[in-house]
Amino acid sequence: MASTPTNRKEASKRQREARRADMARQREALASGDERYLPVRDKGKVRRFARDFVDSRFCIAEYFLPMAVIILVLSMLQNPQLQNIALLLWLFVIVLIIADSVGIAVRLKKQLRTRFPDEPKRGAVAYALMRTLQMRRLRLPKPQVKRGERP
Repeated sequence: MASTPTNRKEASKRQREARRADMARQREALASGDERYLPVRDKGKVRRFARDFVDSRFCIAEYFLPMAVIILVLSMLQNPQLQNIALLLWLFVIVLIIADSVGIAVRLKKQLRTRFPDEPKRGAVAYALMRTLQMRRLRLPKPQVKRGERP
């Protein structure tokens, strides 16, 4: 039986414990993909589809960080030819990421319009594109589909 708190200190302690339990439940949901306890930004059929759409594909943007480290190391070397190559690699990588992102955005918008004509889709494409920037194994909620599977 839960009794009401007798003072402000006890009330804040209970509130902290409840918040801690909610956050633990949310972390668990992010790992398992349990829709009930996901944060608001990740809830809904449209967001789930956007996640699955991105997770089922190979995205160039997810390899941006490792490529950036390699390019940065090349640019720090004292060889002018390697520095020029690093600059060209930066340009090449950025152009590839933009082209890939535009392609994903166009295909995702089309799929969202056909699959969810009556659902609000605001922010779903931006949500999906931000997800492409994260390496697959570091994404939260964890990917629920394998590469190559279609959502």
